[in-house]
Amino acid sequence: MRAKNFEVIIIGGSYAGLSAAMALGRSLRNVLIIDNGQPCNRQTPHSHNFITQDGVPPTEIAAKAKEQVLKYTTVDFITDLAVSAEKTKKGFSITTQSGDIVTAEKLIIATGVKDIIPKIDGFAECWGISMIHCPYCHGYEVRNKKTGIMANGERAFHLASLVNNLTNNLTILTTGKTDFTSDQIEKLESHQIAIIETEISGLEHQDGYLQKVIFNTGEKVGFDAIYAGFPTTQHSDIPVSLGCELTEHRHIKVNEFQQTTIDGIYACGDNSTMMRSVANAVANGNIAGAMVNAELTKEYF
Repeated sequence: MRAKNFEVIIIGGSYAGLSAAMALGRSLRNVLIIDNGQPCNRQTPHSHNFITQDGVPPTEIAAKAKEQVLKYTTVDFITDLAVSAEKTKKGFSITTQSGDIVTAEKLIIATGVKDIIPKIDGFAECWGISMIHCPYCHGYEVRNKKTGIMANGERAFHLASLVNNLTNNLTILTTGKTDFTSDQIEKLESHQIAIIETEISGLEHQDGYLQKVIFNTGEKVGFDAIYAGFPTTQHSDIPVSLGCELTEHRHIKVNEFQQTTIDGIYACGDNSTMMRSVANAVANGNIAGAMVNAELTKEYF
């Protein structure tokens, strides 16, 4: 790292952060990316629904993106964890886990979200491989397979409506008493979508690829893939510590220009939208970078 003071610090160097950095680097802005190297999709074998990159491992996309971004000589990258932040007279001060203190006029937060996954044996090992969250990202690859939906109520019903087009062998696993309306039950039955209320105690898998669901009764039922809908939380507490407002779904509240509710702070990627995908992260990262450059231009010119 050549300097301690920058025009822009980007916390998070995955798809959204790198996309923002490219827009800024191409405008010769002095940028620092801080990233700890732990993207949420690090277990996912392949990325999909991203034109020109369909089927490419996400680690390869990120590595290529980083290589291209760092060709812009005004962009620096450090592998570290941003642990705290303070507002200063001229912008922001960031302290990292290794003890570095760096400052910038503007801040882009691209830290993603953390899935609150259940404590079920085998779940973490399968997450992102055969326990999946999005039919747009993964559904085509498990089409016509025996598929489950681990969710309940409106979330399960919504997923079932989407996944029903991809397989005729679909079961909802509520892991407890169902929470559907009578109309929803009637609709699910009309599409021959089964419901199992028995609680799940574990998953049998081979290197993350699901084989059987183990219920607390001891019964085992084979599945090829399961969609799981669970809440998320912010990966970093820095946005809240700086006063950024969150939405009812615990995402960072931003406007159409990726501006947060705090002047000088922008957010992009999974931390600020319910649309979790590499393509979307790249898109709103690009917007954030361009808008920060526009704000700096307005102040300097």
